[in-house]
Amino acid sequence: MKKEDKNNKIVIYQTKNGALELRGDVKSDTIWATQAQIALVFNVERSVITKHINNLLKDKEINEKSNVQKMHIANSDKPVAFYSLDVILSIGYRTNSKVAIAFRQWATKTLREHMTKGYTINRKQIGKNYDSFLKTVESIQNLLPDHITLDPKAVLDLIKEFASTWVSLDAYDKELLQIKGVNKKNVKLTGEELLSAIFNLKNELMSKEEATELFATERQNGSIEGIVGNVMQTFGGKPLYKTAEEKAAHLLYFMVKNHPFIDGNKRSGAFTFIWFLRKTKVKGFRNINPATLTTLTLLIAESNPKNKDQMVALVTELLR
Repeated sequence: MKKEDKNNKIVIYQTKNGALELRGDVKSDTIWATQAQIALVFNVERSVITKHINNLLKDKEINEKSNVQKMHIANSDKPVAFYSLDVILSIGYRTNSKVAIAFRQWATKTLREHMTKGYTINRKQIGKNYDSFLKTVESIQNLLPDHITLDPKAVLDLIKEFASTWVSLDAYDKELLQIKGVNKKNVKLTGEELLSAIFNLKNELMSKEEATELFATERQNGSIEGIVGNVMQTFGGKPLYKTAEEKAAHLLYFMVKNHPFIDGNKRSGAFTFIWFLRKTKVKGFRNINPATLTTLTLLIAESNPKNKDQMVALVTELLR
């Protein structure tokens, strides 16, 4: 078969003659194989595969339109028929052999996991790290009481699922977290506009007796105007903070750390952050729930000023 971009192919099974590569189709959550390849998977004659496919289509167990594709491959003058994962599995259930049983067990656990979760545990790629990981879990298990059992695969699944989290935390610890953003559209904001929005918040909180007159009262005139001017400033005609995500993160940071108000700086900062994200329609807004917002606000409030860039980078990371 002609070699293509390896990101579009996956090794799905180890046959007697070596690893068998099939065409991956991530968008459709399936793979594609020829009759010859399917015959290799189940270690049967190709004529057996042909018979099973004909019966599957005849009984309408498989929809031909969505499960059969004609594709061009190397060394072939005519298009070759490829069959989907559903066809392969259906043939596997019709083939009564130890090889077919083994494949069905493997496919159910491994292939479907890859297609639904986006990954499989590839021991060849992980190599020594895989064995090292299992040994580490095993050594931890020896330190635990007998009634507590660690499942190495479950732990590895957890690591895979939150892979980006571990990377971000490691980068934060090493002060390597970078300020990022994608929304570069032109954004306009004035101190007067922001103050007006905060005053609306103040009136609502006061009506619920959740704030006093001191809430959102500037320590000195122009405090908010100064923060907005800092965030929206340009250099050489270009914005200093290039993306809406960066601007939102800096607004949160400055509102909390600069204490522009006599009372309510954390609440005003959190409100400003969400208000600005909505105003600029930043897609990452949905990543910020109330608990996350509270944690970020308190983390910034307690942070050392020298860690400002890392705080801002952490916020933009959550908005990705």
